[in-house]
Amino acid sequence: MRHNKKFNHLSRKKGHRDALLANMTISLIMHKRIFTTLAKAKALRMYAEPLINRAKEDSMANRRLVFSYLQNKYAVSELFREISQKIADRPGGYTRILKTGNRLGDNAEMCFIELVDYNQALLDAKKSEGKKTRTRRSRKKSSTAAAEAAPVEAPAAEAPAAE
Repeated sequence: MRHNKKFNHLSRKKGHRDALLANMTISLIMHKRIFTTLAKAKALRMYAEPLINRAKEDSMANRRLVFSYLQNKYAVSELFREISQKIADRPGGYTRILKTGNRLGDNAEMCFIELVDYNQALLDAKKSEGKKTRTRRSRKKSSTAAAEAAPVEAPAAEAPAAE
């Protein structure tokens, strides 16, 4: 029976599933973005985010605990040195899943899973949105100035027409 066991087993035994998720977490940490199926990405999020959260506090106990899951010293050092600085003020939600469509062979849902603070395209888009708000404000001022100028010209245009 599988009462109250809500995580996805991914059609694998425990050892295979743990190895799969550990390897995917290492790839995510090293490359900042990986391409996988939606089911694996959702399982990876549940596995990786608590480990990423441990990296906020750089202590020997946290390093050893994360290393016991990942077994890759390069990934652990990358996590505690660079990624922890970018996520220091974030309260959670360190990964993002972007759906890309279905795979041709078996029609499986595919997606990107990435670390949130490392997507430069979205970070640049947020900066440009700030610039757009400034231009909208200036347009409102110019449109009100044009609206004030229009009634002034209207009586002048009616006067020659009356003659």
